[in-house]
Amino acid sequence: MAALARKTLIYEWRKFLPAALAVAFSGLLLLMMTALMFGIFSSAGVYVSRSAGDLWAGYPGTQSVELGRPVPRDTEMWLRMDADVVQVEPFQWLDGDWRGPIERGSVSVFVSGIDTNPQGLMFAHVLDAQQRALLVEPGSVIVDAADLAKLGLDIGGTATLNGHRVKIIAAAAGLRALGGVNIVTSLATAYWLNDASDRDKVAYYIARVRPGADAAAVHDRLAALGANHHFAIWTRDRFAYNAATYWMFETGAGLGFIFLALVVFIVGVVITSQTLFGAVASSVREYAVLNALGAGLSALRRVILEQAFWVGTIGVLIGSVLSFVILLLAAGQDVPIVFNTLAAICCVVLVMSIAVISGLLAAGVINHLEPATLLR
Repeated sequence: MAALARKTLIYEWRKFLPAALAVAFSGLLLLMMTALMFGIFSSAGVYVSRSAGDLWAGYPGTQSVELGRPVPRDTEMWLRMDADVVQVEPFQWLDGDWRGPIERGSVSVFVSGIDTNPQGLMFAHVLDAQQRALLVEPGSVIVDAADLAKLGLDIGGTATLNGHRVKIIAAAAGLRALGGVNIVTSLATAYWLNDASDRDKVAYYIARVRPGADAAAVHDRLAALGANHHFAIWTRDRFAYNAATYWMFETGAGLGFIFLALVVFIVGVVITSQTLFGAVASSVREYAVLNALGAGLSALRRVILEQAFWVGTIGVLIGSVLSFVILLLAAGQDVPIVFNTLAAICCVVLVMSIAVISGLLAAGVINHLEPATLLR
């Protein structure tokens, strides 16, 4: 009976092709939604993921970078006192009001003040030594290349930021943040752009541990100190994860993606099951013959379920090819997409579930099968 299922698929492939395409496009939608969801929300942690620091120190209870509050200035000294910490630098983060061309109006931006040292930790995976050196000039800023159009300016353009004149001296890829435009500048320029009452306050300190040191052990030691000195410590991965999950679940946006995925799943089951139902119904006389020859209904249901399994497998292959092409196109257009093995496995499981559930529903065609069907 197993061979019968495969041979039927090959011989009558035109009947099952629509079902395979329905599965493929369901999988395509699920995969694209997953990649976009992870890509959009992971950009909330771009400050952490694009930097080289091992540990972050900030205000206790901070869930995402943009929610940070100033920490005590002695936080830096407590970090430096640990024997395994070899580098500490401040990171200034503040809101900004960008006013460029008149037709663009005002744009809300995020200002990131970083150390311009060539070995600086902040955005070490994005900015090279030459770009950092350009930030030494007062009032100079760097933006993501994809945000230039949003600001209405090109490299060399000038604008007003928090009431001060600034100049775009370079553009880089990988600086886009969730919720606004990320403006990178030096610590000195960031202090200059900040309110007079907050210029001496720092939101975060980033630390790098010596090679070979256990970052988790350093974290535990500094966390114990922070509990008594009004600062908290996070590992790099934990802080990036906190930022992504905060935007994903606390804001409700992630639940919207999950609800939409559920809708896609249900629609995929309905369309695929109806297509398989039609394919099985068109062969009801053949199933009646097999039943008359002694094949039980349970054996015939297994044939339909195996057909559904192979339809799902073919759909996954088609959807994977289409998804790969679309992901390449999206990456070339600076669309925020992130995909990993776990997400791929989840999508495959969901797609195969659509095929199997559709097969179970389509098997209902033969529930009341009688050899008398041959006489009609």
